[in-house]
Amino acid sequence: METTLPGVAEPSSVTLTRAQKRAIVAATLGTIVEFTDWIIYATFASLFSRHFFPAHDERVSLLSAFAVFAVGFVMRPIGGALLGAYADRRGRKNGLALSVALMAGSSLVIATCPGYRSIGFAAPVVLVLARLVQGFAAGGEFGSAATFLIESSAPSRRGFAGSWQHFAVNAGVLVAASVGALLTSFIEPSGMAEYGWRIAFGIAGAMGFVALWVRLAVAETDAFRKVARHAQSRHPFISIVRDHWRAALRVVGIAMAGNLCIYLWLVLFPTLAHLRTGLPLSSAFRASVISIVVSLIAIPLFGMLSDRVGRKPVLLVFAGGSALFAWPALSLLSNNFWNATVIVTIGMVLSSGFAATCATVMAEQFPAHVRATGVGLPYAISAALFGGTLPYIVTAMSNSGLSKYLWIYVALVCAVGFVVYARMPETRGKILD
Repeated sequence: METTLPGVAEPSSVTLTRAQKRAIVAATLGTIVEFTDWIIYATFASLFSRHFFPAHDERVSLLSAFAVFAVGFVMRPIGGALLGAYADRRGRKNGLALSVALMAGSSLVIATCPGYRSIGFAAPVVLVLARLVQGFAAGGEFGSAATFLIESSAPSRRGFAGSWQHFAVNAGVLVAASVGALLTSFIEPSGMAEYGWRIAFGIAGAMGFVALWVRLAVAETDAFRKVARHAQSRHPFISIVRDHWRAALRVVGIAMAGNLCIYLWLVLFPTLAHLRTGLPLSSAFRASVISIVVSLIAIPLFGMLSDRVGRKPVLLVFAGGSALFAWPALSLLSNNFWNATVIVTIGMVLSSGFAATCATVMAEQFPAHVRATGVGLPYAISAALFGGTLPYIVTAMSNSGLSKYLWIYVALVCAVGFVVYARMPETRGKILD
């Protein structure tokens, strides 16, 4: 039996208008392209690492490249705070345009940067700086896009509308994986290691400027227009720290298990399967592509389900299922295409429960005047702590002979996430300003 929660009401609007649908499509397309740029780095790290970090041991070069991957996450909280505040004060549209321009420009810099043999120590410095800018852009992207989607939705369809945020993230990874599968199919391994990875970064950067054009064409949300009429004396970051810190901490807890699982199955899996089992990288990419396609079907469905049953039940199934799945998934992974495909697909379907609901439930924690900052900053902190460090942790454990214990870490984080979801208030039907 459904109960009426304090401060919530069932909204009367049950359909999306044509303008709302256009806004959701525009935001989704931009995020797809931006996360293609962001993920291309992890997708091709094993190929370009020796160009920037030469070493006698290939694993050392890869470890250095993944360290830079983690460094990019250091900038995500800063981007979440500064670009989130920019979107709260100057508009969601402007925040989205700025983030995608920064991301695309950085990808083009990496694509054209000479290697260590040509310019010496300057090569890794340029790579680090470009990755820092990408991290800054990605940190601002999530909060601005999630806020734009939720504010562009009919109230009773917020779960469905918000699900397109991570649909776009997964689709961006699909594009990155597809680029990887396509290039590795037509270019020999030696060519991929020499120049193929540069083509991938170039494609991603060019797509980013197409996304910029799309985002400049969308209209601002009504929620921001209402807030913009009243000057806010306090900076959004200060408001989050002083007035909304409990909600911000809750967002960190909401996102921790999801970020870990998404980066495990969505981003790291091809490299993990290749290094741990010897599965050819092209086969690992194909398994990843199949699992992502399945998740793209599951995410909007789970989003619609959250509009009917609430956010909490969907999140609880994700966290509990992922904790139980960690041991068999990581213990039974083998050098077999279908084995890898089944494992990564189950992991992705479970993670789709988080992907479908996280943008909505996080945006529902905050009022409009700090919403982009409130989502972007704590989510970026969680992504840095539990997503950005994962490739480095996995590689370091593998080099130390401890890779068989990775499942314990994954299961523990998911168990903590389960507790957070069980204790948080339900936000389905909450009235937003």
